[in-house]
Amino acid sequence: MLKEQVEQKKKLISTMRNKPWRMVKKLSVLREAQDFVEKFEGALGKGKGKKLYAYKMMMAKKWVKFKRDFENFKTQCIPWEMKIKEVESHFGSSVASYFIFLRWMYGVNLVLFGLIFGLVIIPEVLMGMPYGSMPRKTVPRAEQATAMDFSVLWDFEGYIKYSALFYGYYNNQRTIGWLKYRLPMAYFMVGISVFGYSLMVVIRSMARNANESTADGDDDNFIFSWKMFTSWDYLIGNPETADNKFASITTSFKESIVDEQESNKDENIHLRRFLRVLANVLIICCLCGSGYLIYFVVKRSQTFSKMQNAGWYERNELAEEDVVKNITHWTLLGHHNSSAGNDSTVTPPPLDPADVPRGPCWETTVGIEFVRLTVSDILVTYITILVGDFIRACFVRFVNYCWCWDLEAGFPSYAEFDISGNVLGLVFNQGMIWMGSFYAPGLVGINVLRLLTSMYFQCWAVMSSNVPHERVFKASKSNNFYMGLLLLILFLSLLPVAYTIMSLPPSFDCGPFSGKKRMYDVIQETIELDFPVFVAKIFSYVANPGLIIPAILLMVLAIYYLNAVSEAYQRANAELKKKMQMQREEEKNKRNNKASTNPMLQDLEDLLTPSTKTESPPKQAEDKKIESLNGTSPVRKPGRGEVLDGSPMAGGRGAAFTPPSQVFVTQPRTLGVRAPYPGQPRPWGYPLGPVPGRGRGQPCYPRAAR
Repeated sequence: MLKEQVEQKKKLISTMRNKPWRMVKKLSVLREAQDFVEKFEGALGKGKGKKLYAYKMMMAKKWVKFKRDFENFKTQCIPWEMKIKEVESHFGSSVASYFIFLRWMYGVNLVLFGLIFGLVIIPEVLMGMPYGSMPRKTVPRAEQATAMDFSVLWDFEGYIKYSALFYGYYNNQRTIGWLKYRLPMAYFMVGISVFGYSLMVVIRSMARNANESTADGDDDNFIFSWKMFTSWDYLIGNPETADNKFASITTSFKESIVDEQESNKDENIHLRRFLRVLANVLIICCLCGSGYLIYFVVKRSQTFSKMQNAGWYERNELAEEDVVKNITHWTLLGHHNSSAGNDSTVTPPPLDPADVPRGPCWETTVGIEFVRLTVSDILVTYITILVGDFIRACFVRFVNYCWCWDLEAGFPSYAEFDISGNVLGLVFNQGMIWMGSFYAPGLVGINVLRLLTSMYFQCWAVMSSNVPHERVFKASKSNNFYMGLLLLILFLSLLPVAYTIMSLPPSFDCGPFSGKKRMYDVIQETIELDFPVFVAKIFSYVANPGLIIPAILLMVLAIYYLNAVSEAYQRANAELKKKMQMQREEEKNKRNNKASTNPMLQDLEDLLTPSTKTESPPKQAEDKKIESLNGTSPVRKPGRGEVLDGSPMAGGRGAAFTPPSQVFVTQPRTLGVRAPYPGQPRPWGYPLGPVPGRGRGQPCYPRAAR
């Protein structure tokens, strides 16, 4: 029994917060329960058992405390969690969702940088040929004079162009170092893994957000009551944290009020649909125009390539590679012939790699353009924040006292945090990283530094220079809008890279795929040289279009089926929610009706409770009549230890609260009613007394209701 009481007290302590009691009662009951547990928890055993039980209880408490501290430690280990909470408390969940998305992007890029840096850059730097040992790793002789100038380096030329940051630095040897590391194969697989990992992470995040939004259930009931009575955290002991919590609760109330107003607002649905259709038509026209311009430029370049009298600008194409390849071949051959002469046994002196003619490495050129775009985007973003937010805020704050009008309320006022612009900029930047990482492996590292500095810089800017939006709106719980944009950009970024790998020939003298017709030939080469023959046959069968097309169709059908099943489950879930809501409303109405009619029903039950006794037989009626004539009561006085059958005490101590099974009703005198014949029962409602129609009117027992 003591153990059960201790367990009950523990359960009471754990559920004390959910009790609908006053705070004074909660505190008193909590202290009483805690004292009881501390007093009797270790006294449930005898001898060694007592010590063992006390030790178990102590270890259980220590374990609970350790788990709580570990959860707090994990929360503290989340990067920038307190900064984001501070921003959310002052600017709402919509602004905080951008910083959460920025933190998620930083984590994804950190994983991508680990893949590229660990599997591509480090092996080439440690096991590959050093700088200056080959033409692709050496600055040409004509560029060495200005290779270290700031203007050249700022344009990502000079020594930066021939560094491990770009595609052209990596060697095309099949294996390098004492580990026989297959660098071309690793470069190809890492480039594909970047898109595969990103696609998996984005889809997984969208699925998790959808599950969380579905698992929350129908939480649209009693929103303001929940926020009013359950928002505050009574464990807060820091004044700054309390201020942030107060601001967060205030902002959440504003968001809920705006949502409630928007849900009750009657809008013109036809106008909204017309505007959406118009916007989509304009976007489609812009896309079609862009596609036509691309087609026109490509067709014009093909026309110029067929012209015989075209100028230098019109002949600017990849045909230059063939010329340079021939020049390089004849240069090396001439150097060999002039050095050796007619004696073929003499080894010619080595030719300086800086003097070897080299062709245009178009992969490195593309990578340089992506790096320039990324760096310029970083500079434009930071300068915009400094000029458009910080300097503007300083001007408004310090010049407002001596200006003609109120600068804070009118023009220029403080800037609001542009959520849509920042999100689109972040998504656009990530698309450039995905496309450019195949041509510039170091681009992901630049983006990691950009995201790291953006978190601190933008958090500082939003807290010091921006004001909350006038129209407060709540962010989506699932954040799938951001993920949908990111998935679209990922798909668009994959198309040009896939076209490059499958269709365009690589440069002949730079990069890990030089000397091959297509970049994907490295897979076939690895299978033929490093795997058994039957593996090559299996891959050839798998790559057969007759097998790939049915597999794709099967995948499409499976996706369609799963989508249909998911929609059916969603509809069933919605119907179930409606039924549960209706059942809850019916129960609520029943409780309200019962509460309103309960006093009246109780009075009626007290007056109209049926008797469990039947009518008295004739002999008993005569005895009662004789006793009444003698002046005695028909009800016998109970003796010692006896109770009346209809007495409330007949059922024991607890029966005192139940209504009596019989109710005594005093009947009024009824005139004109004759007494029954001897041996007949008295009619219903006939008064008891010595003379019919007279007497004191003794109580009678009513008949049992049928």
